[in-house]
Amino acid sequence: MSKNKVKSEAEESLEGVENTTDQPTEDTTSATSTGDETVAETDLQGQLQQERDKYLRLYSEFENFRRRTTKDRLDWMQTASKDVLVSMLPVVDDFERALKAVENLSETEKKAVEGFDLIHKKMVGIFTKVGLKPMESIGQVFDAEIHEAITQFPAPTEDMKGKVIDEVEKGYYLNDKVIRFAKVVVGN
Repeated sequence: MSKNKVKSEAEESLEGVENTTDQPTEDTTSATSTGDETVAETDLQGQLQQERDKYLRLYSEFENFRRRTTKDRLDWMQTASKDVLVSMLPVVDDFERALKAVENLSETEKKAVEGFDLIHKKMVGIFTKVGLKPMESIGQVFDAEIHEAITQFPAPTEDMKGKVIDEVEKGYYLNDKVIRFAKVVVGN
């Protein structure tokens, strides 16, 4: 059977049913259609509200995702050089030790080693530009979140108890995050 033939048979059977039923008056027809329209309109309003809620939730999820990925990307960019900087910190420590050893030399010997000081200053300047900064630990109250206590010694004065007396290895921050803890001696 073709589609048209099925369609025409269905239309004929409907016409037969319509002819046998009583025709409603105009008043009931308008009331029935208005009631149906109101129900249909209410259903459409409900569906519209659901779609709006769905859209708003999806939009806010996307905005949260966008903010989170932007923040993650910025954090990643700020700490991308962390591994290189951490591997270079022992070199900076060695420079600082060498410069302390040079302090006891005569003036003519110091002039010969002036180049080391310039290299050290350039290196520290570059590190400062990328966000690396040293911790100031000596005289500060011991904080286990940024300090690593190597040992404890009796405090030279009463006010130095619980504070850092000496710094064995300097700690560093990279964009306000600790990348190396300061190894310190604490007074007790």
